[in-house]
Amino acid sequence: MHVMDEETTENIRMLCDSASALVPADGSLDRVRAARFQAPGFSRDGWETVAEMGWLGLRASEDAGGMALGLPEAVALVRVLGSGLVPEPYVAATLAIDLLEDAGPHTALDSALTGQDIILPAWQATADGLDPAAGVSVRNGRLSGTKCAVIAGADLYAVTTAEGLALIPRDAGGLTVQAIAMHDGTYRETLTFDEVAVEVHPSTDPVACLARAMVLHAAYLHGAAEQAFDITLEYLRTRQQFDVAIGSFQALQHRATEMKVQLELARASIDAAAASMDVGQLDHAGHMAALRARSRAGELARLVAREAIQMHGAIGYTDEADIGLFARKLVVEAGQFAPEFRLRERFMTHREDAA
Repeated sequence: MHVMDEETTENIRMLCDSASALVPADGSLDRVRAARFQAPGFSRDGWETVAEMGWLGLRASEDAGGMALGLPEAVALVRVLGSGLVPEPYVAATLAIDLLEDAGPHTALDSALTGQDIILPAWQATADGLDPAAGVSVRNGRLSGTKCAVIAGADLYAVTTAEGLALIPRDAGGLTVQAIAMHDGTYRETLTFDEVAVEVHPSTDPVACLARAMVLHAAYLHGAAEQAFDITLEYLRTRQQFDVAIGSFQALQHRATEMKVQLELARASIDAAAASMDVGQLDHAGHMAALRARSRAGELARLVAREAIQMHGAIGYTDEADIGLFARKLVVEAGQFAPEFRLRERFMTHREDAA
């Protein structure tokens, strides 16, 4: 079992405390509701808070102007952001920063770390794809092709290619952006590049950057699922049927217990992955840990969303009920970083290669 040192534990405590800047202690979701279906699905004020808190530089190296903290600290922060359904694309932005650092010194890294520019990654060619090189090609300094499932709101896109990383402004000539409203009130974009002029920066290990982002995304799912579970438990304690709390029904107790077990298994998987990974080249074991954590968190998210809706009955579908917001978020976010069956396929590939 990984044992954290005192410094890491203290860092985690301070970061979790700092999350109150965006996650109200009383659980209010007023800010989250106000941002829904208002493109790009989050507020610039919220993004400024993310930057002011220094979270964007959490894992960046000190040479780059970051704090060089580890993945366990970032996981702890993201888990709290998930519990508050924070819509600002923090995990995506940290992936872009990781990709920028992986591609060597770049002036855009400064603006990304300060929050001056929102730089988000465009790495996926298909909804179930895991190859960051797929979907686009570079020829004679021109980028063509398509990237999908890009989180909306970027000033610049960090586009992964077989040749390296390309940084492209949102208003670049030859770039077409098609936004799609998601069920949780956020937006995803499909980017079509038609011979967009680019400068490509050779990458060393973009797949490792994706693996680290997967663990952070798993932490977001876990935080949201845990909060949804707590809301559901409270409902089971207070909702009366036949003059007794419905939580006294044995069938519901068994289902709640299964959710609790899966929450703890996911927590252990995510924390173990974070403890075994960090900046630098990952071995097969590190990649397998990331895929396991992300896969388990995705299954957890779908389970908790389904059970929360069923246990709340019809009110679980309403916008007025907080649990409805959590269920929508869990279902939408569970689809990020490819579906579970694709993650398991990649896991088996790493296991065979490591044998």
